[in-house]
Amino acid sequence: MRISFSACKQAQPLVNFRGDVLNMDAFMPWLKKDKVIILMGATGTGKSKLSIDLATHFPAEIINSDKIQVYQGLDIVTNKVTKEECRGVPHHLLGVISPDSDFTATDFRHHASIAVESIVQRDRLPIIAGGSNSFIKALVNDEFRSRYACCFLWVDVSLPVLHSFVSNRVDRMVESGLIDEVRQFFDPDSDNYTRGLRRAIGLPEMDRFFRAEPNVDDETRVALLDMAIDKIKGNTCRLATYQLKNIRTLQKQMEWHLHHLDATEAFLKRGQGSNDAWERLVARPSKAIVESFLNEEDSAATPSVKITAASLLGAGSAIATTTSTVVAASR
Repeated sequence: MRISFSACKQAQPLVNFRGDVLNMDAFMPWLKKDKVIILMGATGTGKSKLSIDLATHFPAEIINSDKIQVYQGLDIVTNKVTKEECRGVPHHLLGVISPDSDFTATDFRHHASIAVESIVQRDRLPIIAGGSNSFIKALVNDEFRSRYACCFLWVDVSLPVLHSFVSNRVDRMVESGLIDEVRQFFDPDSDNYTRGLRRAIGLPEMDRFFRAEPNVDDETRVALLDMAIDKIKGNTCRLATYQLKNIRTLQKQMEWHLHHLDATEAFLKRGQGSNDAWERLVARPSKAIVESFLNEEDSAATPSVKITAASLLGAGSAIATTTSTVVAASR
């Protein structure tokens, strides 16, 4: 009689004990959660920069969660990242929605969920980045948290420093062509700035200037333009303050653990000093946080099933029932 050596190999135990506790993790791989990075912060704090820093370090793709940047058009006004700045990283929900549409938080939850699932199915890491906290709140509900483990990064800058930065950024936008870009969206027959892309800061503030421009002298024109630009700066600063307040509120209400990254020093410095501070205070710590998050076991993903060895003695039928149920569920 020939004996198959493979048949003589010791079978791995179907029930695995840690000490005297039954470990069911091996039987429930479908309960392991995929990982998602959520990057928050007020406007102008460097969320896009950090998301790309992370996405070029990890195999990742970015999902935009800025409620105005989802629309097509006004790339200067909405401060969308350029093709060069993207550095080859795929971006989702960036400049894809018709400017006349109303893209709601519910719409974002639907489309972002599809994007997240698509990204994880390709074994890549979703990074959700943007300043619209209402979008994040709508997405990260109980259903989402039951499927995905979330790591929250909060890029922060001292408000006085941030206000100065975003005001200077408006000046750079003007130099880059903001006025002509907004002019293309000006409608002399409508003063409604409550729908779609027309809600963007920069459009309603320029309305008075465009209406008066054909009928005023150069001095008045310059004065009206300066007033419009000052309004854009003021409203952008107010937006930053409002977003910061919302982040703190969400942190308390939702009990999210936000990894706080203070980028103020990087904004105070210039040139290489600014780059070095960003790397030291923001980019490098963020990479370490994400690395740890990706490597850690998600204890919340797999329920702790505690069945003691003693309770199983003489309960072979119970083991068989438990085993068959788990195996059947995994098919």
